[in-house]
Amino acid sequence: METFADFWKAVTELLSKPIFSQTSSNLSLGMIIYLILGTWLIFFLAKLISRRVIERLLNRRGTDRGVSHAVGSIFRYVFLFVGLVIIVQSTGVDLSTLTVLVGALGVGIGFGLQSVTNNFISGIIILFERPIKVGDRVELPELDNLAGDVVNISARSTTIITNDNIAILIPNSKFVSDTVINWSYNDANVRFKIPVGVSYNEDPEIVREILLDVANKHPGVLKLPGADVLFDEYADSSLKFTLRVFTTDYTRKPHLLKSQLYFEIFKEFKKKGIELPFPQRDVYIKQFAGGAIDEQKT
Repeated sequence: METFADFWKAVTELLSKPIFSQTSSNLSLGMIIYLILGTWLIFFLAKLISRRVIERLLNRRGTDRGVSHAVGSIFRYVFLFVGLVIIVQSTGVDLSTLTVLVGALGVGIGFGLQSVTNNFISGIIILFERPIKVGDRVELPELDNLAGDVVNISARSTTIITNDNIAILIPNSKFVSDTVINWSYNDANVRFKIPVGVSYNEDPEIVREILLDVANKHPGVLKLPGADVLFDEYADSSLKFTLRVFTTDYTRKPHLLKSQLYFEIFKEFKKKGIELPFPQRDVYIKQFAGGAIDEQKT
């Protein structure tokens, strides 16, 4: 018993022995271990509790998934800030002694961490203003029309999943400073425009009926609002039409819907004998025979 007491006393003295002292603050080995374990515990609890807030308090009430994620993220940041302040103050460390460290950090932010700070502030703006939210379908023209579904918004970056199931991490500043197309900002109903061209020999009314019939038979095209056809122009070699359809199921797969409709349109055009356009050119060949000019048209 006395041996254990002596051992415990030695360990206590080792942990409480000051490593660094300044004015009324003493930094010991035990304090360092306490700070490390306390910080780890705060991050663990912040993640766990924010997840519980999203799952139990918000999702069960039918709250929008983007709102749930935003509230959970804000709660996690506030919990982290308050928890870290409490841990540091509970050690008895005088926060005024960190003035030099804070000043050095400020210089680092000013020179080398501008991008990190910009992305962090942009992340806060996204969480509060919510120009995008988890579950939205977005497209970024400045990034070669990159499109995907938003699956996570963190302090530094936003993760989107493309239709090829590739996860891409995009800095938050891109969503604040660049142009962003949000396909599901208001609702999931989106209208797509599908250009179609036919020969000048065809009747526009018949073409219109075929296009509307194909669109109305497709299960992914909404009946309300219904599809319509616009007669766009008399082009060089064809009559130009635009089939406009609304869809909810194919908001995240626009190319698939377009491809399916084109297959059916081609099938119906072939069945009804509708001629597709092709470029036509008149070529004149001039032949010189004995000084005379002979023109032939081909």
